[in-house]
Amino acid sequence: MLAAAQRLRRSTDFAAAVRGGRRAGRGAVVVHLSVPVLADPNLSTSSEPVRDDSAEQSSASPRAGFVVSKAVGNAVIRNRVKRRLRALVQDRLTALPAGSTLVVRALPAAAEASYPRLATDLDAAIAVARSPRERRSR
Repeated sequence: MLAAAQRLRRSTDFAAAVRGGRRAGRGAVVVHLSVPVLADPNLSTSSEPVRDDSAEQSSASPRAGFVVSKAVGNAVIRNRVKRRLRALVQDRLTALPAGSTLVVRALPAAAEASYPRLATDLDAAIAVARSPRERRSR
């Protein structure tokens, strides 16, 4: 079970992670990973003071949230998928940078997926989301 400080609960937290994070889908899951960016005070172009939330978030532990829609199955199946994902993420949460936010969205294929397959899909998706973005050539 994830500690209360490690769980996402507010819809604004989910929305911020989905909008501002990197998305990667693999097999039965899609992850949205939002890693806090440390602001460089030398790059500021404005003379106004800027509120710095990065210090607060960088000391915070990584947090995770789960989205399992009705498309996955009935309540029993959705809860089983959620329990499996929670157990998998609990082991992997300590490897994420401090202050990061992870949203795991289960796809309908997660209902029939075995525990090892969910683990493989989750690991692959997190690895892709953590990798640096490559520049596209035109």
